[in-house]
Amino acid sequence: MQYSVYILRCVDDTLYTGITNDLPRRLLDHQSGKGGKYTRAHPGLAMVYHEMAGKRGSALRREAAIKKMTRREKLLLIAASVDVSSKHLLT
Repeated sequence: MQYSVYILRCVDDTLYTGITNDLPRRLLDHQSGKGGKYTRAHPGLAMVYHEMAGKRGSALRREAAIKKMTRREKLLLIAASVDVSSKHLLT
């Protein structure tokens, strides 16, 4: 089963990192208040980053690595992925 690591931006501009094997469902969970405790307390979510991470163990390791990043490092990761996505759309 393929897992994804994702980052959500909350309405208060904080960033939440998580993993899932069903990205659309998990985003709906967060938006409807059924997600993690943190996102229930910090609503108004937008997905700003996601990456495929393979199996659950790999996703958990990548999630831990992202959570250890500074906010600045996370924002650079997000910006780099947007830049790559934009270039892909233009080709």
